[in-house]
Amino acid sequence: MEFHPILWLYSLIQWVLDRLLSPTPPPPKAVLGRPRIAVIGAGLTGVSSASHCVGHGFDVTLFEAGDEKSVGGIWSRVNNTSGLQIHSIMYRFHPAVRWTAGYPDRQQIVSQITQLWKKYGLQERTKFNTRVDSVRQDIHGSWIINDNLSLGRFDGVLAAVGTCGDPKMPHMPNQEAFDGEILHSSELDGKTAAGKKVLIIGGGASAVEALEFVVHTDAASTSVLARSDKWIIPRNALVDGLLALNIFGQETIFSWIPETLLKRLFYRDLEDLAPDSEGLFTETPMVNSDIFHQIRDHKAEWLRGDIVRFTKDGILFRHRSKGVPKGGPGRETEVKGDMVIMATGYQRPSLSFLPNEVFQEPYQPPRWYLQVFPPEYMSVCCNNCTYVNAIGTVGNYHIGIYTRLLLMFLIDPLARPQEYWMKRWIDMTSFLKSHAPTGAFDFFTYSELTYWFIFCIAINPFRWKWAPFVFLGVGSALPKDIVSGEDQIRNGLGMKKRHHE
Repeated sequence: MEFHPILWLYSLIQWVLDRLLSPTPPPPKAVLGRPRIAVIGAGLTGVSSASHCVGHGFDVTLFEAGDEKSVGGIWSRVNNTSGLQIHSIMYRFHPAVRWTAGYPDRQQIVSQITQLWKKYGLQERTKFNTRVDSVRQDIHGSWIINDNLSLGRFDGVLAAVGTCGDPKMPHMPNQEAFDGEILHSSELDGKTAAGKKVLIIGGGASAVEALEFVVHTDAASTSVLARSDKWIIPRNALVDGLLALNIFGQETIFSWIPETLLKRLFYRDLEDLAPDSEGLFTETPMVNSDIFHQIRDHKAEWLRGDIVRFTKDGILFRHRSKGVPKGGPGRETEVKGDMVIMATGYQRPSLSFLPNEVFQEPYQPPRWYLQVFPPEYMSVCCNNCTYVNAIGTVGNYHIGIYTRLLLMFLIDPLARPQEYWMKRWIDMTSFLKSHAPTGAFDFFTYSELTYWFIFCIAINPFRWKWAPFVFLGVGSALPKDIVSGEDQIRNGLGMKKRHHE
């Protein structure tokens, strides 16, 4: 086998991270302690969060609506040709993950999630075919799942249902007249586009999935029919990381610099495809380096406009000039095709199982504390469920940080945020981003997220002792001992010990 020094170094770094930061898996049939956490969803985030909990000695029950084949969440359902568009160094959803490629495919991703699930003994703590329809607190402040006491009582709830549920498959005018095949971008396994003219409807991550399929199966041509221009950034870890360094999490007076560099160095002769009305830091960009190669090789085209209706041989499409809004005037032509791929995304999973009060304006998701904690209930964490747009990654170290913040809040009364101050943080962040083209919480970067975490710990001196545990997952014994001492002092002074809520 050929020796690759970069891959060897990458493997060494991952081994070191695993040894230093991975919590120790509990022994089989171990009786774990409180707080007890209900984790909803056995996808990437749910499995990672649950493994952090049990690795630090806290009991969990994982509730999954599907069967065991659903472990891995959305990655268990997408096409085998799908894979990471960002570099795997930005997708380290747990310290124990060991990637063998820079851009692993769907099978390796599911394998890593499944290995993590088994390594931390989560098989015996997972309830499959159990859809969570409600979570409520009893008079003692314990959380009850589906009003079913037999499922247990929990001190905290960690929702990990993600942002991608069932495929979104809209019906379009005259769709039945089309002679070719119509597929959703998630239904491409076993299909081929060899020699076909492929029409891709939509943009974003689903369009990337469709493009991967087209590239792998040698389509004759590809036309992407997009209603709006979207920022496309290269599949390059350095570029992606630099863009995520915008700590303000919004458009700034300096945003023209990366936007201009992208247009000059990446778009180049295709600069007309770059958005003019929307800045780079307003919406999740597409991460793909193939589409421009396909366009330059005349194997693909990117068309801006609106679908009028399907025809027998393709789609009647209204082309719009740059700057003309959706639904505006344009020239209508028939774009011929043999196969239509609906890159129309996925339904967002519902959080309606949570108590009604967490959805009351103006503190409805994503306008929550640190974006994931509803102010009314600091014992609820919706990890990776509430974000709208971002530059960075949803599958990185923040999963463990959010989980450990929840554990800190449950263990340490003096570290718990109160509803009043959680809302003030939301108000402060809204004020700081009041000039953002999007809502304050509708777009963020990974650097801004890191700032949120640091601020959360720094603002409360009683949280300082937890910093190594929260940020790195180490040293939980010392702060727990200190909390025990603090409890004794408060009890000795006649102060009533506060409940989890």
